[in-house]
Amino acid sequence: MQTLLSYGFEQIEWQVALLSFLLAFILSSIIAMTYEKTYQGLSYSKGLVHSMVLGSIISCLLMIAIGDNIARGIGIVGSLAIIRFRTNLREPRDLVFLFASLGTGVACGVQSYATALTGAALFCLIAFVLHLSPFGARRKHDGLLRFQIPAKSETAQKVAQILRDNTRHFVLVTMRDVAQGQAFDYSYQVKLADPGDNEILIAELTKVKDIRGLAYTNQEATVEV
Repeated sequence: MQTLLSYGFEQIEWQVALLSFLLAFILSSIIAMTYEKTYQGLSYSKGLVHSMVLGSIISCLLMIAIGDNIARGIGIVGSLAIIRFRTNLREPRDLVFLFASLGTGVACGVQSYATALTGAALFCLIAFVLHLSPFGARRKHDGLLRFQIPAKSETAQKVAQILRDNTRHFVLVTMRDVAQGQAFDYSYQVKLADPGDNEILIAELTKVKDIRGLAYTNQEATVEV
C-alpha cells in the first residue's frame, strides 16, 4: 500500500508541483488580463479568456505527468489525438494569446520558472507596446462625412470651401443622386489636423442652409470584427 501511495511522487515532490501550478495560474492570468486590456473589436469572448488560464493549467499538468518518461508522452499524445477541437478563432491574435498561455504552462510544468517568468513578462510588455503604438495601422483618414444637398445649387462650393478650411485633406468617396435627381448624396473621407476638430467641422457644415442628413463617422471606431 505504501508503494502504491508513493507511486508517482518519486520524480517530483508535491511542493514543486504545487509551485508549478500556482505560477502557471498567475502568469496565464496576467496574459489573459493583457489580452482583455489590449483587445480591439466587437466579438470579445469571456470563454476565450477563461480558456487561456485553464489551458495553462492543463499544459502544466501534462508536462508534470510526462516528466522524462517517453512512454507516458506517447500515451498522452495518443489520448489527445482522440479529442477533436473544432472551435474556430476569428482572429489570429486570439490564437497567439492562447498559445502564449499554453507555452507558459509548459515552461512551468518542466520547472523552467525563469523561462516562464521572462517569456510571459516580455510577451505582455510587447503586447502593450503594439497596442499603444500605430504599428501595423493603415488608417489614412480620421472619419467619413456624409450629407445631402440639392442639385444645381451653390451649396457644393460652400461645402468644399469649408472642407478646405477645416481639414488637412479630404477625398470624395461616393456621389449619387437621390429623390429623383432633386438632390445628391455625398460621402467624403476627411483627414483632420487634430482628431478633436470634428466638432468644429460639423458646426461649420451645420451653418450651411441647404445641407441635409449630415453625419460623421469616426474612423477610430471602425474596428475589425
